[in-house]
Amino acid sequence: MDKVTVGQDYVKSLIRPRDPKAHKGDFGHALLYAGSLGMAGAAVLSARGCLRSGIGLLTVCSPSCNNDILQISVPEAMTIPADDLYANTDLSRYNAVGAGPGLGKGESQTAILEKLLKSASYPMVLDADALNIISQSRYLLEYVPAGSVFTPHPGELRRLTGDFSDPQDMIDKAIRLAAENNITVVVKGAPTVTVSPAGTLYVNTTGNPGMATGGSGDVLTGMVLALLAQGYNHDEAAFIAVYMHGLAGDIAARRLSMTAMTSADIADSLPAAWLQMTETL
Repeated sequence: MDKVTVGQDYVKSLIRPRDPKAHKGDFGHALLYAGSLGMAGAAVLSARGCLRSGIGLLTVCSPSCNNDILQISVPEAMTIPADDLYANTDLSRYNAVGAGPGLGKGESQTAILEKLLKSASYPMVLDADALNIISQSRYLLEYVPAGSVFTPHPGELRRLTGDFSDPQDMIDKAIRLAAENNITVVVKGAPTVTVSPAGTLYVNTTGNPGMATGGSGDVLTGMVLALLAQGYNHDEAAFIAVYMHGLAGDIAARRLSMTAMTSADIADSLPAAWLQMTETL
């Protein structure tokens, strides 16, 4: 298998400069299906990761109970109630779809996720409960669009692939999952390894233990979604987002300490991370 170390120079070479004449329509419209009662924060964190990673337009789909929270916390995003999305699953206006953070695993979430999977004609990023739903209803795997991105932590990966005996076995199972379904799999950990459908491993070089906190993965999901919607391919969207997520985490740790930083601090540090990587573009 090929192995690529993802460092600063490599990522810088792939980040696209912005056309001075560009408008918001040039940077994609993303749909994020996230949040549930008591889990509005997951949707907010994921939306903030998306908004801080160059998206042109973002629509967040969440239960109506989360609408006021989202409108106040991420006023740049539009919102639609989950019931409305189920009744009219028209995805033609979007360039990429993300699903999973704080979603829950009930019948309604499964039904909406199935509609999204069957309706999407472009890559999706699936995380958290979207992956847990798929692990419980494995027939959904056949509807996952080619070139999509899964972002599991080891527990979620285990539910998808079965148990693994050691770290190498975990990566081997991720390689099979990626190849069999033509998807990119981000195995979150230390280090995070992005597995391409072709079996290439992209090993990340940023990040720190302070990022081991609730909501960190939600921010990453939003970042991958933003890059997919802007037209980066699935591998690039995954490993660039992972690198920038880790860089933001490193900036937050230097500013606040690994002990005190939160996932919101990672999102808040994304502007400094992107500035560091794009100041010469």
